[in-house]
Order: sequence, then C-alpha cells, then structure tokens
Amino acid sequence: MREERRAGWARWGTPEHAKPLPEAVAGLLKQVFEVTPPAAPVALDAVSAPAELAADALAALTAVVGAEHVDTAAPERALHASGKSTPDLFRQRAGELPALPVAVVAPADHDQVLAVLAVCAAHRLAAVPFGGGTSVVGGLSPETGGHIALDLRRLDRLVAVDPVSRTAVLQAGLPAPRADELLAAHGFTLGHVPQSYEYATIGGFAATRSSGQASAGYGRFDDMVVGLTVATPRGTLTTGRAPASSAGPDLRRLFLGSEGAFGVITDVTVRVRPLAAERRYEGWRFASFADGVAAARRLAQDGPRPTVLRLSDEVETMLGATGRGRGDGGCLLVVGHEGASVDRVAAETADVLRECGGEPLGTEPGEQWAAHRFDAPYLRDALLDAGAFAETLETAAFWSALPGLYEAVREALFAALPVPSMVLCHVSHVYETGASLYFTVVTAFGDEPVARWQRAKAAANDAIIAAGGTISHHHGVGTEHRDWFAQEVGPLGVDVLRAVKRELDPAGVLNPGILVAPRPAP
Repeated sequence: MREERRAGWARWGTPEHAKPLPEAVAGLLKQVFEVTPPAAPVALDAVSAPAELAADALAALTAVVGAEHVDTAAPERALHASGKSTPDLFRQRAGELPALPVAVVAPADHDQVLAVLAVCAAHRLAAVPFGGGTSVVGGLSPETGGHIALDLRRLDRLVAVDPVSRTAVLQAGLPAPRADELLAAHGFTLGHVPQSYEYATIGGFAATRSSGQASAGYGRFDDMVVGLTVATPRGTLTTGRAPASSAGPDLRRLFLGSEGAFGVITDVTVRVRPLAAERRYEGWRFASFADGVAAARRLAQDGPRPTVLRLSDEVETMLGATGRGRGDGGCLLVVGHEGASVDRVAAETADVLRECGGEPLGTEPGEQWAAHRFDAPYLRDALLDAGAFAETLETAAFWSALPGLYEAVREALFAALPVPSMVLCHVSHVYETGASLYFTVVTAFGDEPVARWQRAKAAANDAIIAAGGTISHHHGVGTEHRDWFAQEVGPLGVDVLRAVKRELDPAGVLNPGILVAPRPAP
C-alpha cells in the first residue's frame, strides 16, 4: 500500500491523527443534545467475507497485474467498499457494509488499466475506480454485486513539467500532498486544497470536478485541467492538445465529473502556478450573514479577488468562537491572499470590506482557520465517538437566488430533523455570478440515525432543486444525488449521458448505477 497517509477505518483519518473535541463544544453536546458515547466500532480485522471472485477471472486479472497486486483478503476489500460519508462511517462502525468488492486490483500504468477493463468486460465484472476513498455521495458503492475496486495507487508519478507553458502531467493515483511536493521541486503548485486534500488523489479531483478552499484565486480543479488520458473498455481517449480550441465540443468536460462511469482517468495535464512567496490570512466581522454575502459578492464581481474567501453564518461563527474560547457575534469572513506580493491587494481588499461595513479582526482568525483547515472531518469522528451525528451537504446558486436557497435548505433540514438540532452554513466558493453554500448538521444519534438523515437529506435536496440550486457544487453525484441530478439535467440530458455510456462502456462494467441510473428494461 502507498506510504502516504491513508483514510482510516470507521473514521475519516487514522487514530494517530485524531482531533479531540474542544472542551466547550463537548460540554455543549452534553448539555444541549444529552449525548452518550456509543459502542466501540467493529475492528477492521473482525470483518469477514467469503471469497467471491471466480477462478478464471482471478487468473485473468493476475496475468495482467501480478498476483501481489490482486488482493482478495476481507480487510482490504472492506477498506475499498465505501467512502467517508457519515452513513458510510456508521455502516463501517457496525460492520454492516454494502457488498464488498470481490478483489482490490492495482494496475501499474495506463495499459494495465485498459487490460483490466478488458478482463472485466469479458467476465461481466464491474470496475469501480478508487483513489483516496474520500467520496461522501456513494460514489464507491455501485448498485451491483461482484465488482472489483480498481485501486490506482501505483499510478503515482509526476510525468512531465513544461515550465514554459506552465503545465504538468500528473498520474491519476498521485496523492495531492505528494503532487504538491513534486511540483514544488520545480517551483510550482496546483493551488488546489480541498478539505479532502490529505487523502484525495489527482484522478479523484478530476472525476468529481473538485473545488479547493483557495478557488477564488486558483480556480476549480476542472478549470485547471487542460488535457486528459482516459482508459475505456473501447480503448484510449486523449483530449487537450492546445490551450483553447473551437474544434467541436470539448470532450474534456465529458469526463470531468463523470465519476468513473464513462472511463478511468489515468493522467491529467494541468495548469500550474508559481509557488506563492507570501501568504496572509485575515478575519473580518460582519453584523449579519446577508451583509457578509453582499461584501463577498462585491469582491467576486468587482475585485480585488482574494485567493481565499469564506464566510460563516451566525451559528457557524458562534460555534467556532466557542471552540476557541471567544466570541464577537456576527459573522466571520476569512480572507486569504497568496502571491509574489500581497500588500497591495490586501490593502485594496480591506478598503472594499470597510466600505461594506466589515470590521477588521486582524490575522489571528485567518491564521487559526489556515492552521485548522483540515480539522472538520476529524472533529466529525470525535462527534461520532461522543454520540453526536454530524453530516454535511453543499450546493450553489446565482447571487440573486442565494438568500432564498439558504433559507429553503435550513427550513427543510429543521423540519426533518429532531429537536434539538444545529444547522451551520458557510459560503465556501465565490464566482462573478454566484456562490456555493456548505451546510453542516449536528444532532443526537436517536433511533435509526442513518435513515433519519436520508429523509432529511432528501428534503434538503428537494428544497435545493425547488430553489434553483445545483444538487452538488463539488462533492459529485454518486448514488446519493443521482435522482435529483436527473431532475436538474432533465430526461433528455439523462438520455444523452446514457448514450455516451453505452458507446464507451457497452458491457456496462464502469461504476454501474453511479451518475445516472440504467435505462429500465422494456
């Protein structure tokens, strides 16, 4: 297995990377939610499953990648059976997993991926591409039995750097921290830092159209991609031979966000940026969420554009302040600047924020955010250990629709969740035309917490569609958003995607049931 950090069993990270709950938050949980710690999770080595891979298929896969790269042991299969949503973690903790893959197969390169897909097509064996295992939308749990996890961890190279064009070719299994380390040796960075950064891979970023915390300055990952190499059961497809083109539709966009349903991305050519010489993160206080949104819109549309722009609503600000032992009320806006020299843009940004009613809080809140930017999933582990249910969902809309979307989702969640529950929200990504909203829910376990969350999530999804939002801004579709994605793109859009899948994957072995449901049999 790869030497880089790997997502843990029944939790986001491994126990040695666990984060304790702040004392004030732990006290709040006991007082408000009356939580009690649940039973200890089922240990990984206690998971058992019969060997289900047919002997002829095992022999064919072994012939492609070698016996040491086909793992049929139950623990490794369990680690590849699902992602990291809270329902996924509940199932892992209970040892009640969806169908385990029959094997974990780790090809060495693009040609071996092609050969593995050919074996899968011949044996009617589904293949689910696996990178860092951080999906939170059911993207790793196909609606079929007898699939393999196609682990891309051996495709972990920086293939080439073009310093003149400022592009780099990265293999799909390369973990994000290692990619940045390799690029830094050439003086470059991706600038792509989502919350899954510690574990996610380059191919996963492309397959889900990921968006990083510094997207205001560096852009989304799909905007960074200038070329792709994709392995399909029909053969190889390559895209991107120029910085821009009018030679027909852009096929890159067909595979970006396709979540392994159309092909397996084996490498990407990406735009890279020079390493930032300076970084500064600051905090600003606004009296209300609406005031903070107006200020964020002003910067997104008229500039200057910071690298990071992140606005917490009143509840999220209060809870974060409780964890730090301080509280100023209002809403916290974190502003980050990265570049060769940040003084001028920071000063211009400050002038705009003051005009919009912002109160400067100095660098401490911004530096605190930067130091703890990856903590939230670990804190979710701590909440689960304490007996509190925590989960997230996200969406995006045009600026004019954003206030209504914010209220509609909050109302839907509160109506579907028990009392007491907490609903937090922040604006995590901004554009000239709109922004994203990222919601966090905290409540007690209660009876059947997963089923209850699924009902609440469905109500929130209905509200998102009705309010004009997108069903996912950066988490992807998977199985959990699939029905609402179909509403978003419409019946004709679904038929187009099914037609693409039939052409590229005639045997239907690529991550079946992900993105779009198969057409019902006549």
